[in-house]
Amino acid sequence: MPPPLTYASYLDLEKLLSLQKPRSSPPEHDETLFIIIHQTYELWFKQLLHEFEKIKRDFSAGDLFGAIHTFKRVRTIMKVLVAQVDILETMTPSSFSSFRDRLETASGFQSVQFREIEFALGYKRESTVRYLKPDFPGYDRLQKLFHERSVVDHFYDFLATRGAQIPDDLINRDVTQSNGPDERVQTEILRLYKRSPECSILFELMTDFDEGLQEWRYRHIKLVERTIGAKKGTGGSPGVPFLKESLFKPVFHDLWAIRHEL
Repeated sequence: MPPPLTYASYLDLEKLLSLQKPRSSPPEHDETLFIIIHQTYELWFKQLLHEFEKIKRDFSAGDLFGAIHTFKRVRTIMKVLVAQVDILETMTPSSFSSFRDRLETASGFQSVQFREIEFALGYKRESTVRYLKPDFPGYDRLQKLFHERSVVDHFYDFLATRGAQIPDDLINRDVTQSNGPDERVQTEILRLYKRSPECSILFELMTDFDEGLQEWRYRHIKLVERTIGAKKGTGGSPGVPFLKESLFKPVFHDLWAIRHEL
């Protein structure tokens, strides 16, 4: 007979709390913080990907209130991710330098889950897939998302359930390409803003989430910049210049494009 379920066994705490393994010897004090923060990011990334799958289903089913509920959640998760930067910024550049060499070829650019988030939201680049080797953990998941419809594509489904006319070329588009703005979609969204107040609640939550994602990118860039300056990232990754390429790139282009018309 198995032992009774406990808080520790349900959460598998013994395993979880044994996963922080500083490589510096003797351990540098701040390396534990660095590991825990990044492990926590990856757990939240996993949750975001889980929620995006629900949002896709809600959108295609025309479930307005389900999508509203889930966008409230992902928006709040983004606020937590931004707040975690405040904690990481308590680590000084000299503290990071004390164990940075121990990271060897490990780099945040290798976070497959964050690339999955970008792909799920419609920001796709074939170069990102090529950056990973086929035997890299998560490669198959990333390839799968690369060839799947994004949250934005499912958003088109939602708009159609509300009577919007979505052009055939968008419905049948090449889903391996990034989503972009489309004036025809913007016209339909504007109509729904004015005629369906309940839809405007969803649209504003989507904009809030998008703003939160851009804020996290900005805070992450400034964190890297203040910590390592113009140096290359660990493992020879391109560092700050590469991160700036995606700065201020929205997910929901059409919602931002119409702000001046509301």
